Amino acid sequence: MSLRISHLHAVEVLDSRARPTLAVTLTTDDGTRVHAGVPSGASTGTREAVELRDGDRGRYHGQGVLTAVGHVNGEIARALTGRAFTSAADVDRALIELDGTGTKARLGANAVVGVSLAAARAEAALAGRPLWAHLARIAGTEPRLPVPHFNVVNGGVHAPNHLDFQEFMLAPLGAPGLPEAVRAGAEIYTGLKALLSAGGHTTGLGDEGGFAPAVDRPEKVLELLVEAIDAAGYSPGRDGVALALDPAAGEFRAGDRYRVAGEELTSDQLIDRYEAIVERFPVWSIEDGLAEDDWDGWVRLTDRLGDRVQVMGDDIFVTDPAVITEAIDRKVGNSALIKVNQIGTVTETLEALRVCREAGYARMVSHRSGETEDAFIADLAVGTGCGQIKSGAPARGERVAKYNRLIEIGEEDPPLPFGLTTG
Repeated sequence: MSLRISHLHAVEVLDSRARPTLAVTLTTDDGTRVHAGVPSGASTGTREAVELRDGDRGRYHGQGVLTAVGHVNGEIARALTGRAFTSAADVDRALIELDGTGTKARLGANAVVGVSLAAARAEAALAGRPLWAHLARIAGTEPRLPVPHFNVVNGGVHAPNHLDFQEFMLAPLGAPGLPEAVRAGAEIYTGLKALLSAGGHTTGLGDEGGFAPAVDRPEKVLELLVEAIDAAGYSPGRDGVALALDPAAGEFRAGDRYRVAGEELTSDQLIDRYEAIVERFPVWSIEDGLAEDDWDGWVRLTDRLGDRVQVMGDDIFVTDPAVITEAIDRKVGNSALIKVNQIGTVTETLEALRVCREAGYARMVSHRSGETEDAFIADLAVGTGCGQIKSGAPARGERVAKYNRLIEIGEEDPPLPFGLTTG
């Protein structure tokens, strides 16, 4: 199959936080036209692929992306249009070579990932396959509907409250299928709002659609979530609805200490606190429990809790196959969060997933705090058979677009399997 791009065009649009991002349109020589929206993170790893922002304080407080848009419409378009590519992976290789940096910093990771997403979508369309099925074919994986992880309470850099832990998620591990998992998330989310309101808490929302109550202790949030699960008629735990955490610990680290609810903790003291949380609450996954440069602490965290919960790397791994390989060698974590824009291309993302899969590391495909209505990650999660996805709360259009896409995929005949996988 030949993928020949006849036209490539980007525009500056808004993401879900009212910050600029890119929308990319790619047209092939047979008239196939596809679009891609570019996500953007707030809690980011230092080794992530680098977004390009204009820095013009007179526009969007310096957050404009006209330079990145110009790169797509100029240098990238000139390099890619009219060429016959053998695959979307070939397009990705051309983008990496054209940028010439290890972090996509010259052209901008936001420019590069927009074109990469569009190229993958165009290749699937030309092949006459749904995107998820095409990604499965490329990756050599068995498609699977993932367990959604709903971020229903926001803190950290995602919310204007004093809650240091960034995300508190519902994980309907015991649901018999995807529709039931989505229903559980929505019903508990609705009930949680009523519970918070009755307790005098604010029901304002954070960046990812979760509530942002004026609570500072993570244990208090977990108590509220267990109460909400019970009140909605579900069972707290892995046979029903479990809990997952993304503390994003790098955001509350100061020097060699972690500041949680006014307390200063060493790495080992924070690990002790996680262990107490796991023993008291039905928490099954902890993401970014320590800072990205606290590798020795990560080893101890994995040793202490790795046989009981997912110890998941995000900022520390940045979807980078080389970093994940190092982590595997050093026995850091047992699972990885996967974000396409963290590494910059679909091809590199699939490679990161392969490295995890072959090492027995669990995988969770993830959105970003700044999102668009693009549901690419839903197809990615299904196609790669990772078994887990997070896309924020079961509310707000840019979040539910991913969950609704999963439901649509679930209507395929024959039906796909649903749930976690260790393969």
